[in-house]
Amino acid sequence: MTARLRSILHSRTLLVAGVIVSVLVPVLTLPRLPAVSPWPVLAGLLPWVVGKYLLCPLRWRALTDAGLSRRWHLRAYAESELLGLVTPGHVGADLWRLKRLTGAGLGRGDAVVSVGADRLVGAIGLAAFVAFAGAALPTRMLLGVAAVSLAALAAVLVLRRVKPDLLPSRPLPPPRALAHGLLLSAGYQLSIAALLMGAVGATGHGVSPLAVLGAFGASQLAGAVPGPNGASPRDGALVLGLVAAGVPLGAAAAAVSIKAAVAWLPALALGGSSLLHHRRTAPAPLPA
Repeated sequence: MTARLRSILHSRTLLVAGVIVSVLVPVLTLPRLPAVSPWPVLAGLLPWVVGKYLLCPLRWRALTDAGLSRRWHLRAYAESELLGLVTPGHVGADLWRLKRLTGAGLGRGDAVVSVGADRLVGAIGLAAFVAFAGAALPTRMLLGVAAVSLAALAAVLVLRRVKPDLLPSRPLPPPRALAHGLLLSAGYQLSIAALLMGAVGATGHGVSPLAVLGAFGASQLAGAVPGPNGASPRDGALVLGLVAAGVPLGAAAAAVSIKAAVAWLPALALGGSSLLHHRRTAPAPLPA
């Protein structure tokens, strides 16, 4: 099973298919608009790149405490984001981070806790930030976060009795690391709002930051259903959220398409270059 997942993540066909789907969505949507300005998108893309490729890796590192350098986390996270864009539900990102952690010497249990804690703190950070901003966050999302937390706790209790060797050998992140991770998550949420506002502004329309946060928070409910980047149920829910905030349907669909398309630029530049470097510097397999 592990070998099959590894071959899927390294599949050129999957990479090409993901790029084609993500490019087709904006290509089919944008011509219906009278004009699209690139400058608002660029203004929103720059802070988002900082949030996604700097703040998120630093959050992951704060919750891992494995003695790995900042540069290692920055590169591994960028690689995972590229692989996440070409896999449904972004599952490739988590699998790649697990592979990189275990390859760096962490046990499987420690690697799972590292990635799981990062995901959980990110979800809690989104819920807390949207609620603090005063936007309406669906109760189902909060219940989902709570359910995932309880399920993780139950899984740990079961593993302690059945498979204690799979449990992490390192201590769990301390409260200070969790607080640090939540602070970094807040910065990332601001960068998402900036990108969405820039994408909407590129279509000639405007929307308030609170409305953007509410639409983005509501769209996360559809994240459980996998789909390609730019054409997933989560993207469709985000379009509906922007329409509810007063953005015309055509402009909302174009804004979400723009957001999905520009996400490939830093992923290919940062993640792609890091993957090439990782492959070139990886030790050659020993002869049979």
